[in-house]
Amino acid sequence: MSDIVVFGAGGTAGSRIAVEAFQRGHRVVAAVRRPEATSYLPAGIRVVTGDATSERSVRELAPEADALVVAIGGGERTLWPDAVRALFGALRDLPDPPRIIHVGGGSTLLTPAGTRLLDEPDFPEEYREAALGQAEALALYRSSPDGVSWTYVSPPPLEFHPGERTGRYRTGTDHPVTDAEGRSVLSYEDLAVAVVDEIERPRHRNMRFTAAY
Repeated sequence: MSDIVVFGAGGTAGSRIAVEAFQRGHRVVAAVRRPEATSYLPAGIRVVTGDATSERSVRELAPEADALVVAIGGGERTLWPDAVRALFGALRDLPDPPRIIHVGGGSTLLTPAGTRLLDEPDFPEEYREAALGQAEALALYRSSPDGVSWTYVSPPPLEFHPGERTGRYRTGTDHPVTDAEGRSVLSYEDLAVAVVDEIERPRHRNMRFTAAY
């Protein structure tokens, strides 16, 4: 059993990660900006006011945690790098800091030519700012201070929707995982499975991984 804090547990990804971890017997804290909006979470999940972009907020929750899951969204470009900086600052002086699991963007994955998907000419302009913010967060992790243990999780870049929990997925690192038809598909429910699997059995310390069917 692990103590897991999920920042963004009121969102589509974060709520599923929190529930998946709780149903597997972990102690889960849902850290959200509006606790009143999380009544749908199981009663055994402790809901607190928390903000991943606040070093003070992270410092209050981190000491008793084994893992901090960052599954935040809906903000401006600076949201994700601000969260990474707050996490680094809060964990700096802890003797045994928790591991960070960051749910990032699929647009930072690479094309067969080795370029980022977000840099392709046909990348949708309405998603560019968020994609650049997630890309900056990934770069910060890759230059993280000594003693920080992190994993950045990228979902498929396009076909990623709420759906069924199958418990099945395949993993890759910097390129999308595709099926025989060239599609990269995953449900939010199975992303949650992949995240909790990574917490329970670490295979991607200080690196990015992606998952799809």
